Amino acid sequence: MGCASSIHISDRVVYHSGKESEDSHSPQQTNSTQHPGNPAASGLPTKPASCKPTLTEVPFGPMKLFKDQLQVLLVFAKEDSQSNGFCSACEKAGFRCSVVRSAESAAESFQEKHHDLVIMDHRHSRHFDAEALCRSIRAIPSSENTVIVAVVKRPDREEASVMPLINAGFNRRYVENANAMACYNELLQLEHGELRAQFKLRAGNAIFTALEQSQEAIEITSEDQVIQYVNPAYESIMGYQQGELIGKEIIEVPKSEKNKPDLLETINSCIRKGKEWQGIYYAKKRNGDSIQQNVKITPVIGQGGKIRHYVSINRPLNDNNKNDKPGVQAESQTDIQSSKHKDRRKGSLDVRSTTSRGSDGSSQRRHSSMARIHSMTIEAPITKVINIINAAQESSPMPVAEALDRVLEILRTTELYSPALGTKDEDPHTNDLVGGLMTDGLRRLSGNEYIFSTKPPHAPSHLATPLTLNDIPPRIAVTMENEDSWDFDIFTVEAATMKRPLTFLGMQIFSRFRVCEFLNCPEAVLRSWLQGVEANYHSSNSYHNSTHAADVLHATAYFLCKERVKQSLDPIDEVAALIAATVHDVDHPGRTNSFLCNAGSELAILYNDTAVLESHHAALAFQITTRDDKCNIFKNMERNEYRTLRQAIIDMVLATEMTKHFEHVNKFVNSINKPLAALDENGGNGDEESVKGVLTTPENRILIKRMLIKCADISNPCRPQELCIEWAGRISEEYFAQTDEEKRQCLPVVMPVFDRNTCSIPKSQISFIDYFITDMFDAWDAFADLPNLMQHLDNNFKYWKGMDDRKLHKLRPPPE
Repeated sequence: MGCASSIHISDRVVYHSGKESEDSHSPQQTNSTQHPGNPAASGLPTKPASCKPTLTEVPFGPMKLFKDQLQVLLVFAKEDSQSNGFCSACEKAGFRCSVVRSAESAAESFQEKHHDLVIMDHRHSRHFDAEALCRSIRAIPSSENTVIVAVVKRPDREEASVMPLINAGFNRRYVENANAMACYNELLQLEHGELRAQFKLRAGNAIFTALEQSQEAIEITSEDQVIQYVNPAYESIMGYQQGELIGKEIIEVPKSEKNKPDLLETINSCIRKGKEWQGIYYAKKRNGDSIQQNVKITPVIGQGGKIRHYVSINRPLNDNNKNDKPGVQAESQTDIQSSKHKDRRKGSLDVRSTTSRGSDGSSQRRHSSMARIHSMTIEAPITKVINIINAAQESSPMPVAEALDRVLEILRTTELYSPALGTKDEDPHTNDLVGGLMTDGLRRLSGNEYIFSTKPPHAPSHLATPLTLNDIPPRIAVTMENEDSWDFDIFTVEAATMKRPLTFLGMQIFSRFRVCEFLNCPEAVLRSWLQGVEANYHSSNSYHNSTHAADVLHATAYFLCKERVKQSLDPIDEVAALIAATVHDVDHPGRTNSFLCNAGSELAILYNDTAVLESHHAALAFQITTRDDKCNIFKNMERNEYRTLRQAIIDMVLATEMTKHFEHVNKFVNSINKPLAALDENGGNGDEESVKGVLTTPENRILIKRMLIKCADISNPCRPQELCIEWAGRISEEYFAQTDEEKRQCLPVVMPVFDRNTCSIPKSQISFIDYFITDMFDAWDAFADLPNLMQHLDNNFKYWKGMDDRKLHKLRPPPE
């Protein structure tokens, strides 16, 4: 005989039991009545009843979980069509259901049954305070994994915020709809969504119990190597308390000096590929002692197919842990031997790693990689080179040993990529230009400290700005028609926009690259952001103003469209490049870093005389962006994606600092140009996969982005001649103004050649092109294929050389 569902009524609680056995001995069964909201009455099709409740299998990693019937608590002060709709839906879904009419009954029923789902009437506050009731249920420890839903009125006008409900402890809301199928669909979505997730989280308690009881030291870190968990065994072995470690980066934990110098590199190269690593390493205990351990580190793949955690399992070896029980030493030696044969097994799974605690090599591979990171001495590649040379000297003849001494002397300098600047008495322009751009100044303060204060960001002006691209005035739109061409004239846009080209050009370029779509932000927010950024560029600067920023943005967009660049970068890299170009000189004072350092400016003091302006540009850009939701283009980004984007933007802005110019260019040539050239020589255009391997490694993508923005930033000599001449005049005027001010302030004159009365602008341009531009654009052209730029560069160099040959000092020759 089938088992019919029924509603069981007591004084305060109505019990509705789905799919229960007819021979149940529940005392309320004698009072069973037909509920007005049953499925038959409402026309809702019913499931066939079964005498025995069925268990649903729920996979959770390697665990197999079985879920019993869900228990639902309906809290409605009075019976109405909405409560009947949910009753019918529960009956159809086969859920156990209790209906209560008061807050007190709800709390009492929940304490007794610990329901999986609570659906609470939030429409009639005169009967009970739903939010207060939700808070009181949340105060019960067993409610941690309960899903609580608020039934709310259908809004008459504006949609209300759900934050008050979330703050009260509700998981979601249900806009009133008494239709039985709508209620049933809501229950199904909850069952297969939040309720199933909470069911799995409850099972997580068993996993944590196993971790807490384990006798092996276990450590879990984030993908950024921030410690998230250590178990009691870890505390006991290492001497730390949990609170001393959680939240710290592993590099902050003291390391032992007993490990091999190249071990960290081995570990990193393994775990970065998502492979586990195992081995033996020395960790440093809290008391300073070193302890030798068998270690396995496992990268855990999570959201987006990326590594989200590292799990470290380690066990001390006998000779360093006198409290170990007899017999463990032999087991540890077995582990050591098994680790020697690890590479032969590739990615095969060692069954012992899943069945016994740390008893094999497979389990140790992963833990060692992570543990090594905070227990090994870090050795840079240059240190290895020096060690090899030192070893070679011991068996070398005297002349070779002396030559190697000179090599070591060079290698121990800090500026390996910066060329030595010889004295060029015949070319003071090069000396002054290089000295001014590539050093932090003479630091010889006169006593008059130049106060260049860090002012709060400017608010955008009240001049009308278009809401969308369609609102751009025709006279401005026509100046931007060919913005995808390298020969685009930014100065016509500057004139048409009354020195506000960045907002207008930015809207057009960002729209072309679908930046709003990537950032999930409205176009109006992007418009406000561009306004805010442009307002913080100084229009009084002859060169470092928003027109320069717009010009660099245009060059960046042009480079991003080159085929080789598109092969190399992801959408997030493109967005980072466009944003970095937009903000890369924001709030530039029209003075060099050397000037600010010599003047003792507040910015120089704040940034310790290191990359002063570039650090300020990057920091201020994020201050402007995040100070107001109306211009916060990052507001809707997922946290990890925002962090990645932010780091890329900062790295690119800092790359525009000229002191590391040769380092960036040489790394690009050696890491990208040369490997690509070798592939071309070996196989025509090179194997496609091999080329992709060179282009898309994280390290090389960083180098490409740095090179891209550097070339965009100082691309003026590669522009059409009239644009090149205009830019040369503007930068010269800015340097003249700096020299004037240095003389007025009795500060060291960083670039004496830039005296407006004696300077030869053609000579300064020739020196700049010779020293900074030619090699860099040769490398960039070899990568991105830019014949038009190289032709402009050749034409412009010839122009300046011709001017210099005629002993002319100005921008243009005198009229005939």
